Amino acid sequence: MSLVIRTLSDQLVDLVRNRILSGAVSTEQAIRQDALAAELGVSKIPLREALARLEEEGLIRSQANRGFFVAPLSTSEAKEVYELRIKLEPEATALAAELATEADHAHAVETLNTLYNVTDERGDGVGAFNRAFHRALFRPCGKPITVNILERLQVLSERYVRMHLEPLGRDERANEEHRELLQAWLARDIGRVADLVHAHIGKTIEDLHLQLVEE
Repeated sequence: MSLVIRTLSDQLVDLVRNRILSGAVSTEQAIRQDALAAELGVSKIPLREALARLEEEGLIRSQANRGFFVAPLSTSEAKEVYELRIKLEPEATALAAELATEADHAHAVETLNTLYNVTDERGDGVGAFNRAFHRALFRPCGKPITVNILERLQVLSERYVRMHLEPLGRDERANEEHRELLQAWLARDIGRVADLVHAHIGKTIEDLHLQLVEE
């Protein structure tokens, strides 16, 4: 059994990240560190560390003498994020399918089941478990730098999905694509896995393009 120790900073990163991804933090005003620290019951030091890490992820930006702000959404960023995902993720996921262990298989199945349940309940964790499912599929690829890049791209891409696609009811289609992808991944059908990931991301790019052009 492996022991995972999460620092206070790690927990704060997750808490603040989820607030940003849900749209609960405005892009117009500086993040009020005193108020947020008081609300979360922590000092400003670990909170500041968490904000610095989220800046590295590209979710927030610091401005001299003004503090931290949530990074605004942009069409150019969405295009770049998804172009990178479609270049890296199909190959990484296919390689992971080849190398995955039985424990990896069990984790992927459990994660998709949880995603289904959260989606049915219209819960706030849909985005987090969607990321977790994709991560479960590409993480066993054995390429830590690629995994790190893809995890950051997953976080950035979720903001666009939540803002532009979730309100249009894309969840059911996405989960059907997830189910088909998992079956191929468990069967180690490498070529099909790569094709399905490419198609899955490609459809999202098409949907986002339509939504961003209309707005």
